[in-house]
Amino acid sequence: MASMTPFRSAPATGGQDRLARIGHARQAVLYGDPLPAGTEPLVENWIERSWLRCLAQGHRPEQVPSFAMVSAAALRRTLEANHQLVQAARPVLEKLGQAIADTRYFAILANQAGVVINVNGPIDRRDWRADMITRIGTDLSEQQVGTTAIGAALTELQPVWLHRGEHFFDATSVYSCAGAPLFGPDGRCAGMLDLTGIEAAERPELKHLVAQSARSIENALTLASPHALLVRLNWPGRTLGDESDGLVCVDADGGVTGANQAARQMVSQLGHRSGAALHCNDLFAMPFEMLFDAAQRQAPVNGGVLEVPLWTGLRLHATAQLRGRGPLQVTPSLPPSATASRTLKELETALIHKAVSDARGNVLQAARALGVSRATVYRRLGSGKRS
Repeated sequence: MASMTPFRSAPATGGQDRLARIGHARQAVLYGDPLPAGTEPLVENWIERSWLRCLAQGHRPEQVPSFAMVSAAALRRTLEANHQLVQAARPVLEKLGQAIADTRYFAILANQAGVVINVNGPIDRRDWRADMITRIGTDLSEQQVGTTAIGAALTELQPVWLHRGEHFFDATSVYSCAGAPLFGPDGRCAGMLDLTGIEAAERPELKHLVAQSARSIENALTLASPHALLVRLNWPGRTLGDESDGLVCVDADGGVTGANQAARQMVSQLGHRSGAALHCNDLFAMPFEMLFDAAQRQAPVNGGVLEVPLWTGLRLHATAQLRGRGPLQVTPSLPPSATASRTLKELETALIHKAVSDARGNVLQAARALGVSRATVYRRLGSGKRS
């Protein structure tokens, strides 16, 4: 441990000016050296906040972190609890390993407490600096190893880039790393993804790569959550079907069972992390049965895209897919079961469904076409499975 190169003698790989600014910031924040009046911040605010938290915990920069592993029992519980996260991340980590193969960076997957649960990429096990931080079960939380991309991403809940002396301990200033938090289908932080290099050239673009890779893992987690219907959302003008889509998982009664971060950013009700159960009718200004109708019928309408009104007045485009089936679309005609044997109320409801479908979810337009009030349309369509 004592042989690890401290920050002050580490070779500069990110530009002398950049490293000098970091060094000045360390002297000011960690050792109390004054800066000239009017000096701009030398590091980002979240880095300074992390440094101050480390000092408050009793750490000193010259100390050498232990890189301790959790106990065998705790590791077993951790791996069991994060099995689904590891499975969802495995193909993403494999692709990441290919993307960074020639950069001297490698990937680390950690749980929400900062414990390593999987790794990938060109890891030189002969270099103990790489080996120590890539052992499954190593605790890389801020409390254990100070300011790192792992601790910062889990605290700030946003993608970060951290270079050399921006780490808290002198001993960890050999690392450069990018990190992004991972959110589960329930909207809570499930872990984080990290890309780390040792005495490697600064690659701030890895912040974008790790953020995109984190979204892929989140989407895989969402798709694995229990659901009867998957709704893909995006703004008009965007092509549905890629990883930028919002994903909402729905049970057979229209209850929301999970959603990815993109959907939570598009639909404000999903962003409220109160823990309260949500229903499709809480999200969309249309009967949730229309989403199931869109998935059950075969004939394509408008390229298979349904216009979905939000209660905010905004509109999204959507496709609906029953679990285990490809995306199916709405049909402009009444289903074969709409026969004279049905009651008048059933026929009226079917006609209203058709009018709203023809209007691409525009309830006001459908009401005008039918010559009834918008309230009548909502009342009739809402009188089915859920009032």
